[in-house]
Amino acid sequence: MRKRPHVLAPLALAGVLLTAAACGESGSSGTGGGSSGANASGQACAPVAGQQLVVLEDDQHLQNADNVVPAVNAATAQADPALVPALDAVSAALTTDQLIDLNNAVDVQRRSATDVAAGWVQENIDAADLQRGSGTVVVGGANFTESTILANVYADVLDAAGFDASVREVGNRELYLPALISGSEIQVFPEYLATVTEFINRQVNGAEAEPVASGDVQRTLSALKPLAEQVGLVFGDPSEAADQNAFAVTQTFAEGLGVSTLSELADACGDGSLVLGGPAECPTRDYCQLGLEETYGLKFASFRELDSGGPLTKSALQQGEVSIGLVFSSDGALAQQ
Repeated sequence: MRKRPHVLAPLALAGVLLTAAACGESGSSGTGGGSSGANASGQACAPVAGQQLVVLEDDQHLQNADNVVPAVNAATAQADPALVPALDAVSAALTTDQLIDLNNAVDVQRRSATDVAAGWVQENIDAADLQRGSGTVVVGGANFTESTILANVYADVLDAAGFDASVREVGNRELYLPALISGSEIQVFPEYLATVTEFINRQVNGAEAEPVASGDVQRTLSALKPLAEQVGLVFGDPSEAADQNAFAVTQTFAEGLGVSTLSELADACGDGSLVLGGPAECPTRDYCQLGLEETYGLKFASFRELDSGGPLTKSALQQGEVSIGLVFSSDGALAQQ
């Protein structure tokens, strides 16, 4: 039976000033807001109500690549070469659709994260294919559903590979990253590629460092690896699964227009009848309305101030109050019903 998670006590930062960078932060930080645009010149892309929400593919990579990626203390990885390959087996199998279903199982169906994680490992990982390792490993997990699930997935797979793994619940990145770097209390953590890249970039190069993460997974990973080496971390392979800003519409809306990507939406909605919903700062953010306009050429009739991927935005979509809204790509509410 998996050990019950416990909270990591606050850690000293050893004089290092670290800047917070929460998952999905790029598209939901700052100030601004209000209504934008003029009255719609048509009705082709006016809101359409529906319970099932679908994410439109960000085919021009407006959002940074926040794919799930294993972060490992470098000394721990060096001590047992089987550790990172075991975690890479998770990356090879995990998809965004599966991550949505895992979150849904815990947040909506109210199943335990440990049971949900164990079920995924049983269905997707063949223990016979794993390299054999040994030794005690503590996997950290932040105090939100998805991180807890992923931490238990990592621990279960490490157990299957011969390690003695346990899960420890920790606080925010300012606390757990120094703990991971030291390796004294946690040795493994499920991270998000672009967010951790920029966090370490600022740690190494200062708060005003030029961003190095992008929407390109491999390019971002290439930028991360030398930075990680400087602070004593190793990163495994990124998974296909990602938790990042995304834009959702109702399935009825998407099927009516025959669109599955943001580029197709731009082609179909040239009459300016789209109504966008999101946080107050969305109209002025590169990862929200401003980016949609500049990257995709989308035109909006109006903007409705709601929340950042939360219940207000999802409800407004379902009730036909907005055409498109900012969500998070692995939200359990996106599970197919």
